[in-house]
Amino acid sequence: MAEGYIDVTVSPDYDSHLMSYAIFKAAGQQFRAEKGITLKVPLLEGEPGTKVTFEDVLLSSDGEKVRAGAPVVKGAKVVAEIVRHGKADKITVFKFKRRRNYRRKQGHRQQFTELKITDVKLG
Repeated sequence: MAEGYIDVTVSPDYDSHLMSYAIFKAAGQQFRAEKGITLKVPLLEGEPGTKVTFEDVLLSSDGEKVRAGAPVVKGAKVVAEIVRHGKADKITVFKFKRRRNYRRKQGHRQQFTELKITDVKLG
């Protein structure tokens, strides 16, 4: 998987009808965070097991009321624990120009950090 990182695994204690979530910004991208889920974000500094706090929360919801920030929701934050660092599947970049004998093949593996969301404070 390349830059999108839509991988989300849900823990067994996930309760879908009492869903509180937050949309936060990390490394220039936006992610949806709910307590207990694991998601992959672009590479962050830190060792596995350390806590990371994201305070750029753009939107939060407690299941009934939605709060949108201008630009961020005051007092809201997402706390996560770094599970591991890794590399995504390899993608192949192939450039080709016809009739010019121009071919360039290059591979790329995007680095990521896997986070487990431990707490979502809605503000």
